[in-house]
Amino acid sequence: MTRVLHILDHSLPLHSGYTFRTRAIMKAQQDAGLDACGVTGLRHVAEGPEAEAVDGLTFHRSKGGANGPPGIREWREIARLADTVEHIAREWKPDILHAHSPALCGMAGLRVARRLSLPLVYEIRAFWEDAAIGNLTGREGSLKYRLTRMLENHVVAGSDAVFTICEGLRDDLIERGFAKDRIGISPNGVDLSLFGEPMPRDKALGEALGIDDGPVIGFVGSFYDYEGLDGLIAALPLLRSRHGNAQLLLVGGGPMDEALRMQAASSQACDAIIFTGRVPHAEVERYYSLIDILAYPRKRSRLTELVTPLKPLEAMAQRRIVAASDVGGHRELIADGITGTIFPAGDPGACAEVLARLWEDRDTWDAMRERAYRHVVADHDWARNIRRYQVVYHRLLGGEPSGAIPVAA
Repeated sequence: MTRVLHILDHSLPLHSGYTFRTRAIMKAQQDAGLDACGVTGLRHVAEGPEAEAVDGLTFHRSKGGANGPPGIREWREIARLADTVEHIAREWKPDILHAHSPALCGMAGLRVARRLSLPLVYEIRAFWEDAAIGNLTGREGSLKYRLTRMLENHVVAGSDAVFTICEGLRDDLIERGFAKDRIGISPNGVDLSLFGEPMPRDKALGEALGIDDGPVIGFVGSFYDYEGLDGLIAALPLLRSRHGNAQLLLVGGGPMDEALRMQAASSQACDAIIFTGRVPHAEVERYYSLIDILAYPRKRSRLTELVTPLKPLEAMAQRRIVAASDVGGHRELIADGITGTIFPAGDPGACAEVLARLWEDRDTWDAMRERAYRHVVADHDWARNIRRYQVVYHRLLGGEPSGAIPVAA
């Protein structure tokens, strides 16, 4: 049985798109007969034991801290994580090290791979420097930005194989000069065993929140600036000029929470904008049941152009109607008018117009839901996606001749 040790920034029981992708990968690998466990770095902030079982998966934790000025602190993080990975690897004896971005995890994996003569697969979910800009914690072209990019390039160059989650990230690496046959794609996917028929509308919850029967536009996720929720709030009064009972349901929280609430309070449609705050993961399905159209109004940036999000795929897997801005990450997932609807990024008026037309064309929804679901089944089911990893694992372990890393299942 092939053993795979995943090197991670953080994991369950924390909830994020990052942890849910990790869970799906490891669960699918277990179901396929592989043995998988994980090691997290110092940025896993949840309290817990040094070895923790969550949802049938085992995660080992790096303990301690890393102090010092920027640059030195991160270098110490890498060293601490590498020491933990090496300790676990010597005991558990994995066949493959599989590190996941950010590059700190990749650097730790690279050190251990060289020390123990193990093959290293490095997977990029986003470029850390672009994510920092999207989170308003970094600036393009700064020294930190350039150093982070250099670190990423170093990990990519030293790894035995590289995966990205989408075409945008892969194309960017190729433009940097890396050989395209060393870079595969493992797209965002969903564990279809978690999704059945959507639950019926939760009338009691709707009454408690003051949700009416008219069009309910919704967003469920983290409130980062790049998500463009300010544009969605700006679009609601325009939508209500055509459909007077339209409402906006915002489920979640994050850095932009206060600013968005202030914007909503000054809106002409303030009474129709509902913030729930963060809700327990087990309760999220109840909130989804109240939403007619799930909207993803991401702003245009390097991050959103290059990176595909997970939430629209989960929505399509639940047979829900999806509308999203026309940034590259969305266009890679959604076929306009076929599996969802696309609207211009950064244009509240155009967003309102597209949402209004979509509501008026409800007779097309059943067919769109079915096409979207079939798209997820065909191209984004983790039970199929992990085959891409297995092909590469076998090659690195000498089981098959070398060749290009797969970009399709």
